[in-house]
Amino acid sequence: MNNRRWEKTMAILHQLALLTACSALLMAGPAAAKPGTADKGKGIYDQRCTWCHGAEGDGAGAAKEFLNPPPRDFTGGNYKIKSSFFDDMVPSDEDVFRMIRDGMPGTAMPGWSDLLSEQDMWDLVAYVKSFAQYDKPPAKMVDYGSPVASSAESIEKGKKLFEDGDRCVECHGKSGKGSLTKRLKGDGGERTWPRNLTKPWTYRGSADPKDIFTRVSTGIPGTEMPSFADPKSNKKLTVEETWHVANYVASLAKSGKPVAADDTVIKADKVDGELPGTPVDERWKKAAPTTFYMVPQIIGKERYFTPANDTISVRAMYNDQAIAILLEWDDRTKSIPGDEGAEKLADPPLTEDAVAVQLPVVIPSDMQKPYFGMGDAAHPVNIWHWKSAGKGTAESVNLLSSRGFKEIEKRDAAAIGLTAKASYEDGTWKVLMIRSLATTETDKDIQFVEGKFIPVAFAAWDGSNNSEKGSKHTMTTWYWMLLKPAVGYRPLLLGLIVALLVAGGLIWWGRGAAARRR
Repeated sequence: MNNRRWEKTMAILHQLALLTACSALLMAGPAAAKPGTADKGKGIYDQRCTWCHGAEGDGAGAAKEFLNPPPRDFTGGNYKIKSSFFDDMVPSDEDVFRMIRDGMPGTAMPGWSDLLSEQDMWDLVAYVKSFAQYDKPPAKMVDYGSPVASSAESIEKGKKLFEDGDRCVECHGKSGKGSLTKRLKGDGGERTWPRNLTKPWTYRGSADPKDIFTRVSTGIPGTEMPSFADPKSNKKLTVEETWHVANYVASLAKSGKPVAADDTVIKADKVDGELPGTPVDERWKKAAPTTFYMVPQIIGKERYFTPANDTISVRAMYNDQAIAILLEWDDRTKSIPGDEGAEKLADPPLTEDAVAVQLPVVIPSDMQKPYFGMGDAAHPVNIWHWKSAGKGTAESVNLLSSRGFKEIEKRDAAAIGLTAKASYEDGTWKVLMIRSLATTETDKDIQFVEGKFIPVAFAAWDGSNNSEKGSKHTMTTWYWMLLKPAVGYRPLLLGLIVALLVAGGLIWWGRGAAARRR
């Protein structure tokens, strides 16, 4: 290559480098965006945000009564996600931008990046901050020091700090599931619940250790979550200790039961001999759980909008006579009507915790299923309904036959052999329901058949939360349960026969080919 060609090639490469650099600048993240304009932000706010946050930014929008937690009051200047120092209420512009872009996990606040441009969101930042007259950046930001990488040693140190003097256990419980020992409220007097740290999708911010570090350092303004960087606190943490706690909490986030959108079938294994007789039987650990989201019941009166629990996990086994279904869900309180301690933690009136399983009376042969809200006239359902014990009363299980909200028959569960046993520990209920595969009332009860996909749905009640009772509960839509046929010797024998036939054919073909070559 001569010098002229070399110089020309280098000039082209130089131009390509400049174009790449320019493209990178144009595609830069939020920090590279233009400053927001409050006047433009107002137009967007009036169209998108007033329904919850109100025209004056005071959180008094039309949806306020239906949301838990309630919409943020911007005029008070308390922002739950901020990276400014604990004693500085002012959030950074990036903090507010992030809340608008990503939403607020565990609340009704959605992320707006699908509907708003980046500049729209920056304009909203400028307008929203004007409600509290925040016109200057924070004076000081969180000190992250030297980050501590997650390790077994760091997690163990964090666990000890988490539990030391009930530093975090008082609200989040020893298991991190939010099994609190005192009633909590927000700055508006509303009932609040501590975060269930095994459910990372509910974290304020994210479950990344740096975000957890920030929350522990700044606290969560407007709630009873304090700052552990406050030198006046007797539970103060150093920067290094805060990293250990963040690593421990991040490990709790990985210990929960995640919901997999494509996992819609509860697979019941067939067992020899007796089924597990209690919800804490060690054999349940061998049965794979399937976890489903639960949503508020807003179909029939009374409708429900402010739930505390959002998932349920289900395992199942069966033998030649019966089926056992284990239901497991996190509940921050054990609701015991009549118990003084339980009454102090509850929203009055305190009712029992409860859970229900819904099954079709007739297993459909096609995709048509009963209406998932208590069945319908043409497609009745069975409902197995368990309630926890009160002071002086025992837990109970009831059987309902339903053809919709208005046609419900209460029946004797014991008459068909439906039983239930429960266990509550560290913020988690486990309820075991057992029933025979077949009953004598074939026109009223589901007859379980192995190898068929059986529709199943669930509902749960938290008796300490906002008077959950009757139609006020969380629920799922229909999913599926499959009684897996036992794997006997037949499939193995058939496979062996096929393998031998294939091997024999290959040997015969090989010998024939050899003979032809000779």
